[in-house]
Amino acid sequence: MSERKLSLKERILFGTSAFPDQLTYQAFTIYVFTFYFAVVGLSMLEMWLGFVLWGVWNMFNDPLLGALSEKTKQKGKLGKRKFYLLISFFPLALIMIFLFTVPADFKFWYFLFIIFTFEFFYTMFSVNTNAIFPEMFPTEKQRGDVNVFIKSFTMIAVILASLIPTIIVSPLVPTLDPLDPGYPAEVALIQSNYIIAGLIMGIIVLIMAVLFIFFGIKEKEEQLSDFEKRPGFFKSIKLTFSNKTFIKFTFGNMLIWYCFNILLTVFPLYSVYVLGRTEGAFLIGVTLMLALLSAALLMPIQARIRKKFGTRKGLMMGMGIWIITLFPLIFLSNNDISRTLSMVIFITIGFGLSAALFFIDLIHGDVIDQDALKFGVKRAASYYGVNAFIHRFSMILGITTIAPIFAGAGWSTYTPIPSDPFLIDLGLKALMFLFPTLALIGSILIFKSYDLHGVKLKEMRQELDKHPELH
Repeated sequence: MSERKLSLKERILFGTSAFPDQLTYQAFTIYVFTFYFAVVGLSMLEMWLGFVLWGVWNMFNDPLLGALSEKTKQKGKLGKRKFYLLISFFPLALIMIFLFTVPADFKFWYFLFIIFTFEFFYTMFSVNTNAIFPEMFPTEKQRGDVNVFIKSFTMIAVILASLIPTIIVSPLVPTLDPLDPGYPAEVALIQSNYIIAGLIMGIIVLIMAVLFIFFGIKEKEEQLSDFEKRPGFFKSIKLTFSNKTFIKFTFGNMLIWYCFNILLTVFPLYSVYVLGRTEGAFLIGVTLMLALLSAALLMPIQARIRKKFGTRKGLMMGMGIWIITLFPLIFLSNNDISRTLSMVIFITIGFGLSAALFFIDLIHGDVIDQDALKFGVKRAASYYGVNAFIHRFSMILGITTIAPIFAGAGWSTYTPIPSDPFLIDLGLKALMFLFPTLALIGSILIFKSYDLHGVKLKEMRQELDKHPELH
């Protein structure tokens, strides 16, 4: 099959999808837990319950939106994926502000409402963005070329998500005792600064979403025969879950995201209570930025690793190196040397981050192609919907890990001065190294048994080339 060379403009414009997709989700991951636990004052039990209910919501939300996209007929110039992108990007931008506008009398219920609403519009946007990727770019080379820009922009988006709040909000969490007369004013100021940060991020999401949706998408017209081949919702879900290759991929992916999510969720409090960064929140963002910037710069290296070792082996190598780079975090403490070393350590952590982010979408595209050969039609949105459903459990697993650790260390509710600083220090270090390491080991073992690689993958791609209608 002849392969069209993609222009730099095409690759860049599609890459801008990373900003509304990842800036929103990573800002949610990094700051929502810290904000609602430490600033709003929800108890750890309320946080755990909220995230578990949110996970149950995802059991229906993610697969349903994926299947809904598949069963939507082509809408002329709007396309089928573009239609859902158009109705989701503006609410998604607004929610970046509303995440932090919490009414005083309905804190827990507002927390539930806003994370459910965020997830609905985020999933609508993300599922359709991910589904259109293998449809617009059918060959491995095209996907690899575009993926470099997507993942590099992803790193920039996550850097902005981590850095913008730390520029605006300082300190990130209350430092005064709740009995101190100045405590209410401190909390009010911190919350208003979070809202300003949300406004800035929302504007960035809006601009980048417009560039992506109106200038970066060229959706292939779908034939009626292709639409009629698509199975109904329940049959589609059943077929997706029956794909053993996909199940291995998605559970391995979930463990990677568990690692990613727990690191980002705990890092602000790790920085404050292990490294002693109670003031100067900007340096917290800078430290995280170094890891993400390192990951972005290492994307071309991951592309070379893919060419030499393949996507599966490249991913496994990256996860092994990730474990090694996390290990020094358990030795850091509240002193200037540790604060400086933390920046160096997070630069090295960038290698594992870049490997995970670079290889996952490429492997997922292979799984979707294999399914297309079997059923004669691509069901990308169904696969991304079910994958989103399973990988959202990473957040449930994360909060279920954090809750007993915090409760056991005396942080059932946030207090600026912990009753047992040693236990808090120990718990935060375990959350930054021990549990992510166990998850990465589990993911490596899962991908070791993943069989769509080597000769089998090569044969699948050769067979796919005989069916241009599936590209």
